[in-house]
Amino acid sequence: MFWGEYSHHLDEKGRLIIPARYRPYLKKGAILTRGLDRNLVIYPDEAWRALADRLNEIPITDPTARALRRLLFSGAVEISLDRQGRVLIPAYLRQYAALDGEVLIAGMETYLELWRPSDWRATLDGVSNALAEAEQYLQLRL
Repeated sequence: MFWGEYSHHLDEKGRLIIPARYRPYLKKGAILTRGLDRNLVIYPDEAWRALADRLNEIPITDPTARALRRLLFSGAVEISLDRQGRVLIPAYLRQYAALDGEVLIAGMETYLELWRPSDWRATLDGVSNALAEAEQYLQLRL
């Protein structure tokens, strides 16, 4: 569903063009919120509901569950595409992810990540190292 990388610019009002190939998956509605890595995440309604249901199953006495709820739910905003295929990113979310100007949109199969391009490159640089360290846990069959 969501694959690939695209680069677009925020306009002066904080609107971002969503790539045309992704738009059909967001027409039924979507949620924009903070990501775990100082990025932003767009979840189609169905993926958001599944994530929220899983988070709500974890007891609030668990500190990690509380932290995840605070990060994801307090930052969440419903978004919809305008006629030009843009979404408005609120200022508090742009500030959280340090987005201004160019934004890298990365498809993650069931959701989208929005990144400042330099942060995305640094994250990708770290992926190889993280995978090498976790190799013993990976059991991928291609």
